[in-house]
Amino acid sequence: MINEFTEEQIHRYSRHIILQEVGGTGQQKLLSSKVLCIGAGGLGSPVIQYLAAAGIGAIGIVDDDVVDLSNLQRQVIHGGNVSMSKVDSAKRYVEGLNPDVDVIIYNERISPDNILDIIKDYDIVVDGSDNFATRYLVNDACVLAKKPLSHGSIFRFEGQVMTIVPDDGPCYRCLFEDAPPADMVPSCQEAGVLGVLPGVIGSIQATEVIKYLLGIGEILKGRLLFYDALNMSFDEIKVRKNPSCPVCGDKPSITDIESENYLHGDGVCSLG
Repeated sequence: MINEFTEEQIHRYSRHIILQEVGGTGQQKLLSSKVLCIGAGGLGSPVIQYLAAAGIGAIGIVDDDVVDLSNLQRQVIHGGNVSMSKVDSAKRYVEGLNPDVDVIIYNERISPDNILDIIKDYDIVVDGSDNFATRYLVNDACVLAKKPLSHGSIFRFEGQVMTIVPDDGPCYRCLFEDAPPADMVPSCQEAGVLGVLPGVIGSIQATEVIKYLLGIGEILKGRLLFYDALNMSFDEIKVRKNPSCPVCGDKPSITDIESENYLHGDGVCSLG
């Protein structure tokens, strides 16, 4: 825990420090926290930007992709960095924004072979992935490792967010037990996505992370927040813990991470 602020930090975080719900103690807590962001694309961009600005002490970023020109319509963290690895591009952005933040990059695809080792040292995980296989893998690993998880996903003009706290509420499989076949849902490349949409959803995810770390307010635990950009509406769905859930239920069938459980739905960008 950081015991005192420098003059520069007092000035940088002044708008947090004057908030009664945050204060100096809360800002110190943020500076001592570690958050893992899976994906540095549409959702990862605003999540990483706002967590870095807030002074999260360490941000891990996992992504094996490179920046493509088509990404820049929505992945605003990568401006001017076409053909650079996304993790290097994101790290460059954070280092230019806030020197207090330690950026740990994983230029690799999250997989059953590495996920438990990667997530083990972080306080909370943010899922900004774009396919079902990864989404279920991240959920299951976080439940098994007892790591809180911010779920977010987007599709065309719609997005959703839910916060998962293992042993204290439902997980993603309580809501959607199994992924649909990959050919049933169009990819982002096929269906398109409104460029500003991930900014909204990612900002909500970052808000949830900060609230969880500070222990303030009501997080989206047991609540799925659904956003429709075309109608400019938010709806909330109550989600109950499923006693028959295969990973967090009373008699779970998924008790470790096995590759064969995550071979479906790869490459699908959808709400779930």
